[in-house]
Parts: sequence; C-alpha cells; structure tokens
Amino acid sequence: MNAARDKSPVREAPAADEPAEEHVDEPDDDDRVFKALASPVRRRMLDALRAAPRTTGELCGAVPELDRTTVLQHLRVLEQAELVTGRKVGRARVLTLAPLPIKRLHDRWIGAYARAAVDLLARLEPAPHGPASRTTPANADSGDVTPG
Repeated sequence: MNAARDKSPVREAPAADEPAEEHVDEPDDDDRVFKALASPVRRRMLDALRAAPRTTGELCGAVPELDRTTVLQHLRVLEQAELVTGRKVGRARVLTLAPLPIKRLHDRWIGAYARAAVDLLARLEPAPHGPASRTTPANADSGDVTPG
C-alpha cells in the first residue's frame, strides 16, 4: 500500500439534495481582485494600462523605482486577478487592462453600498439653510429675524 494514499482523505460527491462543500483555502475571484487593488504600485500599473495598452517594458517604465523582476511579480498578481491580459506581438508582450473584474466589484459592492447611502441620506430630515432658518415661529408672520 502507498503511504501517501493512506493519508489523503477520501471525498465522496455530495448527494443531489446536499450543498457542495466550499473550498475555504481557495480565494474567490473578488478576493483576488481586492488583493490586487490593495497595492498602490499595482493601482499605478492599472492606471497606466487604462490610458493605453503597453508592452512589458513600457509598464516597467511606468514604475521606474522598481526593478523589472518586482514589476513582473506585481503583474503576475494582476493577471491572476484577471485584471490584465497579455498577448505576444512579435517579440514583445502587449498588456491590456481587463475592466470586467472591477465592474463586477462595482456592481456587487460599491454600487449597492452607494445606493444604500443615498437612500439613508434621502430619509434624513433636511436641515434648514440660510436666513430663513433663523425665523422663529413667534415672529415668523412679522418677518422679524432673530439676531444670530
């Protein structure tokens, strides 16, 4: 018998009426995008790609304080999050921004929370503004304004 085989647990497929087990160790797509966007360097790289597609060398030039190896490591994180795609053109590799993951985050998180914030503000009683706010009920008919 193989010792490695004995140590690995046997997994059976869940019954049709049971929910499938989640893979806790594997980050979902949103986690990868949030991780990629957490770095100011990677956000600068995305800004450069938003302006126009760039070669790997041009992208390295956009962050001159970093060596090429470090830029390529950051690029790998962006590619794993599917925020950047690359294709070979001759000897160069051209990188392009892939905005769909950011739109997905916007639709799922930012848009929903922005709508909730706007709804909350709409329910608040509007605060009075200007000189009319100094008018008291007792002198409202006479046009007198309380000294402020």
